[in-house]
Amino acid sequence: MFLEVVERGWSLTAAGGRVLAGLRPEASGIYVDRLSEETTVNGRGMTDYDLPAAPDERTPLLVRRCLAYVCACLRTAREEFGDTRVKAYVSLSYADTEEALLTSNVTFCTPLPDVRPYLQDLEAVTDAAVAEISLEDFEGVEDVEDVADFEGRSVWMWPRSSS
Repeated sequence: MFLEVVERGWSLTAAGGRVLAGLRPEASGIYVDRLSEETTVNGRGMTDYDLPAAPDERTPLLVRRCLAYVCACLRTAREEFGDTRVKAYVSLSYADTEEALLTSNVTFCTPLPDVRPYLQDLEAVTDAAVAEISLEDFEGVEDVEDVADFEGRSVWMWPRSSS
């Protein structure tokens, strides 16, 4: 799913929201503001059911997968909109299940002066680890690797450290 989302690129909503075309619903919803529209349409839990349960194996794979998706989406946003205003938010938290596996959510939005910020204070979030990521955070990264196979399809993964 995530490869197709990246390939379909971005679009603008009637309200001017920047949304991933592959996640845009056929019928437009009613949102309080552009921020709500963007974060709702663009937000998804990262695929993780193919990952091992052991935290020392699961965590780096999940983080790499999130970063690869974020990097690819932010690059296509720059191509589509001609700027780097779209920001990604990646959260990591433990599922409220018996296994308490580490899970992740990713969303994208465009900070605007006339709209409240997505998160008022990142440091105040206590129930998850959250990162705000911009395209500038990926300076020097040549490309993400297409290294994993998921249900017969390739899945982007963040490059492994060469050390």
